[in-house]
Amino acid sequence: MAQTTSDLRVLLLENIHPDAATLLSSRGFSVETYDGALDGDELVKRLDGVQVLGIRSTTQLTAAVFEQAPDLLAVGAFCIGTNQIDLPAATERGIAAFNAPFSNTRSVVELALAEIIALTRRLTDKSSGMHAGVWDKSAVGSHEIRGRALGIVGYGNIGSQLSVIGEALGMSVYFYDPVDKLALGNARRCASLDELLSVADVVTLHVDGRPGNRDLFGEREFALMRPGSIFLNLSRGFVVDHDALRTHIESGHIAGAAVDVFPNEPKRRGEPFSSVLRGLPNVILTPHVGGSTEEAQQDIGRFVAAKLLHYVVDGTTSLSVNLPALALPEQASTHRLAHVHRNIPGVLATINGLLAEHGVNIEGQYLGTRGEVGYVITDFGASAPPSVLERLAGMPETIRLRSLS
Repeated sequence: MAQTTSDLRVLLLENIHPDAATLLSSRGFSVETYDGALDGDELVKRLDGVQVLGIRSTTQLTAAVFEQAPDLLAVGAFCIGTNQIDLPAATERGIAAFNAPFSNTRSVVELALAEIIALTRRLTDKSSGMHAGVWDKSAVGSHEIRGRALGIVGYGNIGSQLSVIGEALGMSVYFYDPVDKLALGNARRCASLDELLSVADVVTLHVDGRPGNRDLFGEREFALMRPGSIFLNLSRGFVVDHDALRTHIESGHIAGAAVDVFPNEPKRRGEPFSSVLRGLPNVILTPHVGGSTEEAQQDIGRFVAAKLLHYVVDGTTSLSVNLPALALPEQASTHRLAHVHRNIPGVLATINGLLAEHGVNIEGQYLGTRGEVGYVITDFGASAPPSVLERLAGMPETIRLRSLS
């Protein structure tokens, strides 16, 4: 039997923007919110009976968590990254995952630009001195960003937008990305990370959370940077060796740094924060707020909540990060079956054979595949007999079957 939205429970963690709860509640979902992250037994306990989960970057969704959350249908990462979600484990259980790949791009770019200017002008040191009662009116170590070389590691949505604005401010832009990307404006693509480090006055990281980026930047890379250059990381905490960064700042080789992400971050606002980078001169530390503007968080709240809503209600997987993408028309007076299955030849024929055997006339059908997973939506006029649903659910290829009528 199909569930109605009033039967469905949503859990939103990590202080997700209230517009997400408002949107889902307006469609009849029962929504519970929690300001902090959860883990372990506490997370599993809260997921009992929950069909839709919303998180940000701290809550870790492992295979063990998914194993103990049989009711879970969909997960929304209300942020860009999804490395906190075990996507293969989610896919294996037919759980759709969504994120917000574009919504906070501008916020991260603006923070990076503000920090580049502040560090190049040594505003952090000037401000600290003034608060301590020291009047240090000197141009020593203070520079314009115009004419300086901006090196961007990772030329995705954020890196490319930063490239355009950095060039508009008079910077020469270089970028490195292992994937071949079209250079925007006058930006120049470097053949290697080493080449970028040899020319950049400012190095800023905007890479994703794939395992291959772990420990991307360490002692060797800092040593290759130009003397007196600036370093920023607003991407992932595990890509940078903070001990090596501290060493090069203390030696004066690196003139300043801005870090927004850390290998180990507090789970809740107000918890103590520890880092070897605390107390260093001309270093800006921010608590993972690259995308944390009111505008970005509101947009993310609405965007991801809408994706979750449409998936649960009508089966749409547009922009899902793990299931085949199907953009579906709004469900009319038909009945709809959503079938996530292993991508093996003959599954569609088996489904249609079972429906035909029971006199079910198909009015529309949509199929998508992604790697080892297939996803088929079938619309029909009359409701399918329970025996058909049982046989479809019992197919060895079936991962998850939902009736959306």
